[in-house]
Amino acid sequence: MTLVAAIRSLATYVGISLYVLLVAPPGLLLAFAFGWSDVLYILGHGGVRLGLFLSGIRCTVTGLDRVPRDRAVVFCANHQSNVDPPILFTYLHRRLHVLFKAELLKLPLLGRVFLGGGFVPVVRGNREQAMASISAGAESLRAGNSFLIFPEGTRSRTSEMLPFKKGGFIMALTAQAPVVPVAIDGGRAAMRKGSYLVWPATIRIAVGAPIETRGRTLQERDQLIAEARDQIVAMLPK
Repeated sequence: MTLVAAIRSLATYVGISLYVLLVAPPGLLLAFAFGWSDVLYILGHGGVRLGLFLSGIRCTVTGLDRVPRDRAVVFCANHQSNVDPPILFTYLHRRLHVLFKAELLKLPLLGRVFLGGGFVPVVRGNREQAMASISAGAESLRAGNSFLIFPEGTRSRTSEMLPFKKGGFIMALTAQAPVVPVAIDGGRAAMRKGSYLVWPATIRIAVGAPIETRGRTLQERDQLIAEARDQIVAMLPK
């Protein structure tokens, strides 16, 4: 089984790398020259689905009907593995923005794609720059762009979630945008932390009830965090 996983992993990495090399340059040209940022999302979703096909990962989603269609929202998800971000990016929303760690800007081509798609980089360890990123995210939310956040900040090695960081919730409260809890399970079976192997697995995504932030202040951020966390815990397998 390990040999099969290694072969499929190699095919996935090679396939995705070739896909990025082929489609990213023309996609970036169209996005920056003509303002067609939608093309980056279309190509991004195509790349994710290619990777899922090559790796043998399958996904199921429940609760998407709960998401408001007339407002931008902040999807708040737990984080099990490296497969979580691309999967949620593709399955939650057709044009989902992401708060991401600024170190990913070093990735060839992909860093430019992230910026071209309106993603917001966060410099960890620098409070002033991090708060500037949160402000930029809030402004984008007000403009109608939904966001994905991983408040744990990194992947948990166990079934227990890590403490939630406050930045994404401050962004939601500042923009008065609903927070939508999301529980993703199966990522750890697909890709363990510290390993490059990608295993065939079924990823289950459950979308919770939106938590309203209208009329709530920044002083209520801890309560908002607790409400979101409780929903995610309740949706994860016991």
